[in-house]
Amino acid sequence: MARNTPSDTRRRRGVLELPEFNVALFAWLLNYPWEFLQVPFFRDMPTADHWQAIVFCTRAAGGDALIALFAFWVVALVWNNRDWVLRPHSGHVAAFVLVGVVVTVGFEWHATVIAERWAYASHMPVVPVIGTGLSPLLQWIVLPPLVVWLVRRQIGPR
Repeated sequence: MARNTPSDTRRRRGVLELPEFNVALFAWLLNYPWEFLQVPFFRDMPTADHWQAIVFCTRAAGGDALIALFAFWVVALVWNNRDWVLRPHSGHVAAFVLVGVVVTVGFEWHATVIAERWAYASHMPVVPVIGTGLSPLLQWIVLPPLVVWLVRRQIGPR
């Protein structure tokens, strides 16, 4: 009788057991409150219409989930393993964080300098040279390891 591999078992359980679904879910759940907590650090957000601010933060958290998915897939491609998040090592997590940081720095630069979609408040600490606000940068240093931990706990080896 053939043994079931973890991938076979996950395939039978459906979308709730897919690493991608869980990465996106936990990334959104962790980034959503972070987006609201950093509202005071963006120039126009504290005075924005309540519903407009909610929509903005919801979209931002959705974008964060997409960045996390992209970073997940980059790591999966580099290590040729979609299940890396189930048994992550420090290289996986470092690459996951690094991809998120690089994408975030690029998006923040584009949004603040090129498209002028938002601006930092005067009390937002800005990282010299790259010009990115400290809060969005810390977001991609602190939260991705938590995403990996939560995904591993949710669908990891039992």
